Parts: sequence; structure tokens; C-alpha cells
Amino acid sequence: MSNKTITIEILRYNPETDEKPGYGSFEIPYVEAWSMLDALEYIKDELDSSLSYRWSCRMAVCGSCGMVINGTPKLGCETFLRDFYPNAIKVEPLANFPIERDLVVDAEDFINKLESVKPYIINAMEKPVEEGVNKQTPEQLGLYKQFSMCINCMLCYSACPQMGLNPLFTGPAVIALGHRYNLDSRDEGYDQRTEVIQGKNGVWSCTFVGYCSEVCPKNVDPAAAINQNKLQGSQDWALSFLMPRKGAK
Repeated sequence: MSNKTITIEILRYNPETDEKPGYGSFEIPYVEAWSMLDALEYIKDELDSSLSYRWSCRMAVCGSCGMVINGTPKLGCETFLRDFYPNAIKVEPLANFPIERDLVVDAEDFINKLESVKPYIINAMEKPVEEGVNKQTPEQLGLYKQFSMCINCMLCYSACPQMGLNPLFTGPAVIALGHRYNLDSRDEGYDQRTEVIQGKNGVWSCTFVGYCSEVCPKNVDPAAAINQNKLQGSQDWALSFLMPRKGAK
């Protein structure tokens, strides 16, 4: 390990003992290969065992190590100290979520929103086994594949300015996942998701800043999902006048 060091400033907060959040500063060894997650582990193991943060896979798959690093929502496991050295790095919990402790946020509201959009195939499982498998063409798969890559890391919620103004907004990832299943040829749940996606706090609350798509670590484009649903909602509304009860998919 070299003699070089780097300073990590971390927003610390324990709601049970602290009146308000405050920053803690840690000087740690600079190791070019270390990710931010490695740095946090060093701090917890060697300097302050009370530091709290989430992590699991270390491979940008589980989405649990989301945090704000120098003002940008990122995954700690794929953000490296070398991208900032020799400058200090400021680490904060995801914005637009209540803080449970330090870098750990309360995701209950996100989970409830996720459940409300029913992110699973509806009805297909009721098909009798003797009728065989449900087949899809590459074109049918291509319609929804990018939206299925979401790992629920919540970086897009931290980036979304509308989430800060309206916490009831359904939000980018949930709408993108609902859209993913609406586009799936095996699914018949469009009508069940419409109330959430097209409702007061659904796609029409989005002001289309587009930052949600910029910060996604899996290159999902939730802003596109929202816009496609706005278009679909407008078509449904128009068709409801021409063909009552036929406007839906």
C-alpha cells in the first residue's frame, strides 16, 4: 500500500441520537484499484465501526450500494477513487429518501410503489401446460428488453427533481418496469397497471428533465418509458371517444 492518502467526507446521521445530519471526514490510504465500496469498508473496519451503508454483490447487479458521490447518484461498487484523486470525495445517501442511518435510506415507499405497478406477467401462468410454452419473436423481445435490465438501485429516484417536489410521484423505475410488462406479448395486465401509470401521480407528473436516464448504471431509459406511456395514454383517451371501452391495449 502506498503512502498516498485521500480524504472521504461522509454524511453521518443517526435519527435516534442526532438532531441533524453532519459530515464526518476520514483520511484513508489511496489505492488506485479501490472502489468507493472498498473505501467505505476500510473506514468501517479500521476507523469507525459505526458507519452504516448497504452493499451485497459488488458487481453492479444487486443495486444495493446506491449513494450520491460528489453530487451524482452512483453505485459505490463501480465508482473508483482514481476518478477523483487527489481531490476529496463527498459521499451522501440517495436524495429524496428518508435517512435510516448514515448512507442507508428507507426504501419502503419505493417498494410499495413497485408493488402497485404489478411488475410481473399477469395471466400467462394460467395457460394450461398442455398448450406448450409461450413463444416470442426477437422483435417482440426487443420491445421491452432494455426496460427489463433495471436493478432497482433507485439512482433515478435520487436524480429526479420531481421526486423532491412531489413524493407521491410514482417515479422513473417503477413506470419503466410497468412499461416493460405492458410491452411483453405474454402479458395481459395493461388495464390493471393503467390506474397507476396514467393516474394523477403517474407519467403526467413527469416534467421530462431526463436526468433519470443519464444516471442509470444499466443504460435503461426510464424517460423514454414515461414518454411512450404519455403517448399511449393520449391515444387511449382519443380512442375512448371513438371506440368506447376499446381504447386500452
